[in-house]
Amino acid sequence: MATQKTAQNALEDIKVSLKGKLASLWATLMFLYIYVDHFHLFMPNKVADIQAGRVFTFDITQGFLLGTLASMTIPALMIFLSVALPAKINRWTNIIIAAIFIPYSLFNLAGEAWMHMVFGAVVEVVLLCLIIRYAWKWPRVEK
Repeated sequence: MATQKTAQNALEDIKVSLKGKLASLWATLMFLYIYVDHFHLFMPNKVADIQAGRVFTFDITQGFLLGTLASMTIPALMIFLSVALPAKINRWTNIIIAAIFIPYSLFNLAGEAWMHMVFGAVVEVVLLCLIIRYAWKWPRVEK
C-alpha cells in the first residue's frame, strides 16, 4: 500500500528545453543587473554624483546613456533570441555574447566595489558560464 501511495504522490519532472533554459538564464542575469544597479543607488554620494552628471569616471551624456542602453539591450534581446534562433546560430550567439559579457560584468567592480557588487558579479559570471556550458554542450542530431 505504501508503494502505491508513493507513486500517486510522485511529482512529474517536466523536461525543460535547452532554449528555455538559456532564455531563463538570460532573464535571471537581467534581473540581477537591474538589482545590483538599483542597490548601487543606496551607496553614499552615488545619487549626488549622478545628479552632478558623473558615473564612475564617465560624464553622463546622451552618448553615454545611449551606449549603456545599447550594451544592456544585447543580453535583454538574448532572452528572446535564445528561443527564436535556429540551433546552430543560437549556440554560437549564446557562447560569444556570454563570453563578451563576463569581462563586462567584472568591469563593474572597478573603483569602489561593495560586497553586494562583488556578490552580484560572481553570480553574473556563474550564470554566463552556465550559458556557455549549456550552449557548448548543445545536443547533436544523429544522422
